[in-house]
Amino acid sequence: MEDVTGGVRCIGADQDLYDRRRAVFGLLPMDLKVVGGQTGGGLLILEQVDDRRGGPPRHVHPDQDEFFYVIEGEYVVEVGEQRYALGPGDSILAPRAVPHVWAHVGEGRGRMLVEFHPAGEMEAFFERATKLGAIPSGPEVARLFAEHGMRVIGPPLPLE
Repeated sequence: MEDVTGGVRCIGADQDLYDRRRAVFGLLPMDLKVVGGQTGGGLLILEQVDDRRGGPPRHVHPDQDEFFYVIEGEYVVEVGEQRYALGPGDSILAPRAVPHVWAHVGEGRGRMLVEFHPAGEMEAFFERATKLGAIPSGPEVARLFAEHGMRVIGPPLPLE
């Protein structure tokens, strides 16, 4: 990754810190806004665009909190055993060590800011995932998550 530790930088709408276009698993456009290299490893913030319905498998971050802020669209987020419907302006924290899962459930486009505290291996995870043209199979996706400090513990949310 490029050295972004020096100075302050304004990142515009639809702009990535590294001025790169990326799509996680070839499907999920994502712009990095703040990375661990700028914050002593304390924070990673990204904006993701969901042009399709769905989300990741249920997983847990043993050492990171994950915060979601919906900009556009409709999402369902489960944190622990609780399910929440989120729309524009809504937010939720998935505390570290608490299983969670989310899905874009609305018609049309969804956009969310997602933050990780501390940044951990998440930038490396997303960089690796952008090199994959599709979502890997169950065992492969579990291995990818594990290599970056997460644990897959269940399937994605079913889309009703």
